Amino acid sequence: MAIFPNTGNKREASQPETALAKDPSPNEFSFAPAQVAPAPSPISSAPRASSREAKESVIASDLSIEGRIQGAGNVRIAGRFTGDIAVEGDLTIEVGARVNGGVKARRVVVAGELEGNIESAQRVEVVESGAMTGDVKAGTVTVAPGARMRGRVEFGWGDSAADTDKGKSKADATPEAGSAA
Repeated sequence: MAIFPNTGNKREASQPETALAKDPSPNEFSFAPAQVAPAPSPISSAPRASSREAKESVIASDLSIEGRIQGAGNVRIAGRFTGDIAVEGDLTIEVGARVNGGVKARRVVVAGELEGNIESAQRVEVVESGAMTGDVKAGTVTVAPGARMRGRVEFGWGDSAADTDKGKSKADATPEAGSAA
């Protein structure tokens, strides 16, 4: 028995004519989820909330970039970057990555190599695989055993100009200065 649209029967007339006139092919079934009303999902609301709090930009390990990074999110560098970085979020320099330039960020984690000064950070961490050459000015500085660091370090005194002008917050992180004291 063939099914044809019947305009005399109200029940069949209320259904779409395309549903009665043709057989769906197997490829059309892949679009079925789009036709069903989506149920509310916690996943759909999570990216919106987290994107406001922690946007992260990544420079991949196979990239070399020269320029300037400035913004409000977090930055993760796995490749090579030459230039200044000024972000309101966190900066992570991955193992094998190299950064040449000045850094201003809320939190800086050095697992690769950094050649440049860090200014106005709340927290700086140089992990075991990290190597840093440059001056650091931060609220808290952590240098893991095995990490390499050369430069002047100021920490624990805040950001006020009066603290640094008095000279009471200066410490030298070079091995030669530590042995001379």
